Parts: sequence; structure tokens; C-alpha cells
Amino acid sequence: MPDDARSLLVFFTSRRSGPARRMESLLAHIARKERDKLAVKRVDVDERPDLAQRFNVSEVPALALVQGKRVVATLEGRATAPTIESMLDSHLRPTAAA
Repeated sequence: MPDDARSLLVFFTSRRSGPARRMESLLAHIARKERDKLAVKRVDVDERPDLAQRFNVSEVPALALVQGKRVVATLEGRATAPTIESMLDSHLRPTAAA
């Protein structure tokens, strides 16, 4: 799949946030696991408050799933692997025709 066809998972973090630091390895694992369908980008809200504002991030850590230049899902606060994978599955996996 070409890079421009992949979805983008934006990980909003801060060096001051313990929960965000604890999610780092989880996001690295997801990035490796879903590398054909998903690009993961890290945004430090202290360095890029403009992006945090544009994505309406009020809490870190936060995740925003972007497809076709549109935010299709968000999670705020520390999230578990099953929670993140559930959000991704509903947008990255083809749905079976009923």
C-alpha cells in the first residue's frame, strides 16, 4: 500500500506526562504490527501547541486517527492495547458484507 494510502495515528504526548511515557512502547508495537496500513507520528504538545489546538487535544496522552485528511477517531487519556486496537480495527479492517 502506498504511503499516502495509509492511515495516520497521531500520538499527542508530553515529556511531563507519565501516562504518555508509559504508552510509548505500546505505540511502537502497534506501529510495527500495522506498518502496512498505518503510520504513527508523535507530537509533543509542549513543542507544537498549535497542532494540539487544531486537533482539540485537551489531555495527554491522546490519539487521533486520520484518514483522508479527516479525523475519524480519537482517544484521550492513557489507553490500553485492546482499546487502541478496537479503535483501529473498526477503521483499518475491511468489513465483511452482510
